[in-house]
Amino acid sequence: MDFTIEAMASADWADVRAIYLDGIATGQATFEIDAPTWEQWDAAHLTICRLVARQRDQILGWAALSPVSRRSCYAGVAEVSTYVAKAACGRGLGKALLQALIADSERHGIWTLQGSTFPENSASLQMQASCGFRILGKRERIARQNGVWRDTVITERRSAVIGLD
Repeated sequence: MDFTIEAMASADWADVRAIYLDGIATGQATFEIDAPTWEQWDAAHLTICRLVARQRDQILGWAALSPVSRRSCYAGVAEVSTYVAKAACGRGLGKALLQALIADSERHGIWTLQGSTFPENSASLQMQASCGFRILGKRERIARQNGVWRDTVITERRSAVIGLD
């Protein structure tokens, strides 16, 4: 599959949102029930490390980081979001996006990446493990999705090049 990974632009939002809605529809990607507006999404994510995978003029997936805290001591810690269009799943695109996001995050001084994944989403957990994430534990019945309590698996990747001092 030929694609490029590049910085996300606000003009990409319609395609990014559509891919996010596909993820929501699976019931295995997020607790969210609808995609936010661009303004809401933009405010919730770091302005750095926003990537899209593009094949010609079509966006096939995206990845971005959210801050885990507003406290300055956690400025180098971020939560990962990676989404792939339904038609592009199973082709290594998610892993390529995650690897590019890791490299970009380290260029921007991020020392720890976190994930929060439904335990049933084995493909995402395997992808994270292949990119150096380890499982820290499970949050049991952390939130409800459509009235059903769900668990999440907490993963982490500590940079081998940033934050070593």
